[in-house]
Amino acid sequence: MGKRLIIAVGILACVLSGVPASGEVTQYIRYSTGSEIGFGVLEGSTIHELAGNFLDTTKRTGNTLSLNDVTILAPTAPGKVIAVGLNYKDHLGTAEPAKYPGLFAKFPTCIIAQGETVVLPGDAKYVAAEAEIVIVIGKKAHNVSIEEAPDYIFGVTCGNDVSERTWQRNDLQWFRGKGTDTFGPMGPVVATGLDLKNIKVKGRVNGEEKQSSSSAYMIFDIATQVSYISHYVTLMPGDVIFTGTPGTAPKIDDGDVVEIEIEGVGVLKNPVKKSATSYATTNGLKE
Repeated sequence: MGKRLIIAVGILACVLSGVPASGEVTQYIRYSTGSEIGFGVLEGSTIHELAGNFLDTTKRTGNTLSLNDVTILAPTAPGKVIAVGLNYKDHLGTAEPAKYPGLFAKFPTCIIAQGETVVLPGDAKYVAAEAEIVIVIGKKAHNVSIEEAPDYIFGVTCGNDVSERTWQRNDLQWFRGKGTDTFGPMGPVVATGLDLKNIKVKGRVNGEEKQSSSSAYMIFDIATQVSYISHYVTLMPGDVIFTGTPGTAPKIDDGDVVEIEIEGVGVLKNPVKKSATSYATTNGLKE
């Protein structure tokens, strides 16, 4: 209960300070009461229970819960986790922007929730935290236009596209570098009503700000990403898109704490732990 209280107080503080003055933002939460998974609208520290998954219905049951009494889960259980790389000019360095969004896949098994631990395998050498705006798809999207794309977006949440750089460089594909278990923290809530063209995102390590930008500086805006992806992969409700990271992504290691903040969503906070085991140590091989 103590851990839940700490998490809840932290989220409440972020919610109160992070919602734009318009008051039009709604925050949806997915949670566990121990025996069941529930969905609700978060208002302050009160959860207004919904009759089902918020992707299907926003009808309230009339029941309420305290944020202190639940375990916060990742806001969706996505079937697909798609990511866009090199989508901010200040992350590209001197390289020229691509003609179309550069895509790669993460795995649903890499998704973890607010407060859960990012576990670095024992053979990881250089791991970076990437602060990202994550789009949650609200309805089936196939061959949609850029103009239509916002209608297929349910909302926005915080994401950390954890990345092992040596594996990215040396492996055949980014399978390990981007898709390792726990390399996709996401949450704590999904917010609707944000201006997709100007969503502020920040990244901190141990309280020190390392990244700060806005969706206004994306090379390919959010609507373009959804449209482009939908012409090759059908997007389904609950699928998520990590939309790229700005600036220089900071190195993280054992004992660090990473925070990703989006105005209107709040703060996604996860500790980092280095595992003592690896493929090599388990099998008696040299690293």
